[in-house]
Formats: sequence, structure tokens, C-alpha cells
Amino acid sequence: MGYEPLDLFINGQWRKGAGGGEAVLNPANEQTLAELPHASEADLDEAVGAAVEGFKVWSAMSPFERCAIMRKGMEIVRSRADAIAETLTLEEGKPFGEAKGEVLVSADIIDWYADEGCRTYGRVIPSRQAGVRHIVQREPIGVCAAFTPWNFPALTPARKIGGALGSGCSLILKPSEETPGTVVAFARALDEAGLPKGVLNVVFGVPSVVSSYLIPREEVRKVSFTGSTAVGKQLAQM
Repeated sequence: MGYEPLDLFINGQWRKGAGGGEAVLNPANEQTLAELPHASEADLDEAVGAAVEGFKVWSAMSPFERCAIMRKGMEIVRSRADAIAETLTLEEGKPFGEAKGEVLVSADIIDWYADEGCRTYGRVIPSRQAGVRHIVQREPIGVCAAFTPWNFPALTPARKIGGALGSGCSLILKPSEETPGTVVAFARALDEAGLPKGVLNVVFGVPSVVSSYLIPREEVRKVSFTGSTAVGKQLAQM
């Protein structure tokens, strides 16, 4: 065990970014755990393009196929719970027991969303006219962008990943640069479970730069943010 290797995850590939980087520190002793690559604008462009293509593939699959891949990914997470919990503890400082509990609960959350995706029911609405039936069918909205803070490195990203993927959307996720390893471990498990390219993309960088570049993009149809009220207002204005 040890600290999770750090890379960007774009279009199904693990790689270093072209936008520089920063050190990830252990808050207990301020020692460097790893160097975190940042995404350049070109990297972000590629992530958006990959998410567009990934959405076409993912949304065309049946909810049951999507559920099976998500659940397989979470079984991989559970098999590595100790290692992921160690990464979480090293980068955030949470006691190991709490860290492992968060990892396991996060896997349960993604499983729950995977199952809910199989129950995305529509409805039938009575018509004014005899012999006419109105049917409402729910469809995935498209490419999503999500931003998560440092304090729950597994739990908060799990809600974003589960909600987007479970409903048939693709996702560009920018986790906290202070606690990146936990999310990378979850993404690695989903990749190994057979998640199609571009469905999940994980990028890092200066938060204001990444958000101001991604949110106004026409391809991004939905944004999910967990953080301060002040920053939330700024993102909403975009």
C-alpha cells in the first residue's frame, strides 16, 4: 500500500497534464506525497470532446448495462478499500477507520445510483381527447461538470459520479487539488470495470481557471458544485 499514483483521466487514458502542477502535502507532517498534474486548456478541450462522444455511447446503453459496469467498479473499490483508505488518510488526515468507512459508504452510494438508473420511470398523463395518451419519458441531459471540495474526498465525488453516470450522463469531474488521490482510485476502478472512454474524465488545475473554462461551454449541460456560498454564486452567474 501507499499513496495513489496521480494522473489526469481523459478519454479513457491516464496521463500527465500540460498545465503545470503542484505538490500534494500530507497535512500531518507537510511532507510531499506526490506531484499533481494540472490540465491545460488543450487538456480541458479534449476532456469536453471526450465527454461528448462518451455521452453518445453511454446514453445509448441500457440502464442495466450501465448498472453492471458501475457495480463492478465498486466491487473493485471494496477489494482495495484498505489501500484507498490509506490514500485518503495520507492526503486529508482523517483517521484510518473513518477513512475506510467513507470509502465503503461511497461505494454503496454509487451502487444505489446505479440501481436507481434502472428505475428512471416516466409517466402517463390523462389527455383531454379520447383515444390520446401522453407519455413522459426521462432522458439523460448530456455532459455534466462537477466540482468537489477536500473534506470528504470519496463521499462527495461519489454523489457526483453516481448521479451523472447512473442517469446516463457523461461527467467531467474536478476534485480538490488537496485530496486528489481518493478520486483517482475510484476512477481507476471504474476504468478497469469497463467504463467506456470519455464517460468519466477527471481533471485538476487552478479551480477558478478550470471552472471558468468549463462552465460556459455549450457542450456542458449541467453543473454540480459542493463548496462555499460565495463561490457557488460566482459559478451560478456563469
